[in-house]
Amino acid sequence: MRDPATRSERHVIAFLATMAALMAFGIDVSLPALDEIRAAFDLAPDDNSVTQVVSVYLLGMAVGQIVYGPFADRFGRLPVLLVGLGLYALGALASTLAPSLGALLAARIFWGFGAASASVMRTTMARDLYSGDQMARVISIVMGFFLLGPIVAPLFGEAILTFASWRWVFGSALVLCCGLAAWTMRFGETLDPANRRPLRVGPTFAAFRMVLTTRVTVAYLFAMTLVYGAFFTYLASTQPIFDVVYGRAGWFAPLFAVGGALMAIGFFIVNRFIERHGAHRVAVAILVAGVATNVALLVIVLAADGRPSFWVWVGMLAFGNCFLTLITPTGVALALEPMRAIAGTASGVLGFVSMGGASLLSGFVNARITDTVTPMSVAYITCGSLALVSTLLAGAGQDTGPSTRSR
Repeated sequence: MRDPATRSERHVIAFLATMAALMAFGIDVSLPALDEIRAAFDLAPDDNSVTQVVSVYLLGMAVGQIVYGPFADRFGRLPVLLVGLGLYALGALASTLAPSLGALLAARIFWGFGAASASVMRTTMARDLYSGDQMARVISIVMGFFLLGPIVAPLFGEAILTFASWRWVFGSALVLCCGLAAWTMRFGETLDPANRRPLRVGPTFAAFRMVLTTRVTVAYLFAMTLVYGAFFTYLASTQPIFDVVYGRAGWFAPLFAVGGALMAIGFFIVNRFIERHGAHRVAVAILVAGVATNVALLVIVLAADGRPSFWVWVGMLAFGNCFLTLITPTGVALALEPMRAIAGTASGVLGFVSMGGASLLSGFVNARITDTVTPMSVAYITCGSLALVSTLLAGAGQDTGPSTRSR
């Protein structure tokens, strides 16, 4: 294990942010290509099944995380991450060469399974090095940089499409994957050898049971699952809504980038509030703001029979989405706070449940989005309200003020 003192906080944040960007790149860069994929496989112009390119990737990530976690606690973070990056590269290559939509979806699941290693290790390594509010602050900064992905990746994908096919969009992920693999070798291991756990059925299920029976962890896990469900709906259905509901497909990439920039700014700002007021109080405040914004949007949507002004909808959705997603750093940090001894396994369980549950939620909502935005607005309010209740329950009876603990 490399001496933690040799890694500055900035170095850690940069590495974790790149890891998170790799995970998200497989989603964000593909969004502008959905129309070309639809045409390439002879789907109808309004066929929303193409959004499964996003959904199955997320499903692969969800399944992969519960696999990587226990292995990371046994063999260390470095080898598990490198294996996952290899699978990521194979999945991206298979997606690039896919001869049919079915083959593409199968390759995307595999691609997502590889990306799951980066998702698990991002939070696991953060928990190895930090705890409490400090971990929440680090993750909030990581998320801020990570959200440069929704700004840059769709524009990057759009640029590739101006001179090449959608296959080259997927192939571009291989370059980022190779770069992160080289950096991983230099970054080194973060698991203390004293914390290595046996990879046996009994201890592994005991760790699963500990995660799923710790009240604070379960409450934040439920809240994150709901918020991710809303966000995954946004990822999968925003481009079809721009195209089918509003006929403004050309605005998707730039406005999606603006929404990503707004979220990135939010994560940088929330970092200061976490330091001053504590992670839990910040989580409650931002969820209240998110629910209030989305209630106002639903009123406008219903008054317009499900098709409000395009600019009003885009603007209010961007702010409502931003508020809800800001719970991520606080939710992850507080859910993992009691789990340092089993950080890899716990991160895997959190990722599997939250992303798997969110994928199912978003799939249910996406199937109901046809010619109006009403289903999305209803989903946002429902998920946000239940997440707020769960977060309040998580903090009941606890000291939720700021802390200064690390390690």
